[in-house]
Amino acid sequence: MSSRRTARVASVIREVVSTTILTELRDPRIRNVTVLGAEVSPDLRYAKVKISVMGDEKDEALTLHGLNSARGYLQSKVAERVKTRYTPELRFEVDQGVRKSFEATRILNEVLPTESEDSDAADSTSEPESTG
Repeated sequence: MSSRRTARVASVIREVVSTTILTELRDPRIRNVTVLGAEVSPDLRYAKVKISVMGDEKDEALTLHGLNSARGYLQSKVAERVKTRYTPELRFEVDQGVRKSFEATRILNEVLPTESEDSDAADSTSEPESTG
């Protein structure tokens, strides 16, 4: 199986799952979710769909449960677009990259001084000289 074909199938799966979640799924558990990408096995039988959920771990677990409940419907939508012998079995995985980047930004904001603190410090160190 060519890697070009698996990449194309992964792209179509990401597109179909993302569009279906956005426009067709009405499950209240599935919200604030972004489909980041998909990885397909070389035999095209399995697809790992990477998602990002805005919220805490409870929201992530709830969203994963909702997506796993809707897995059959999502696979049927994928089967309509992907013409392969087997419809890839979808497996959902929360990508921690987004959460880690938010955490790194938060830590940097705590450690590094803000611009207003920098300008206040510059103002206090450069006092005007009196001419007299």
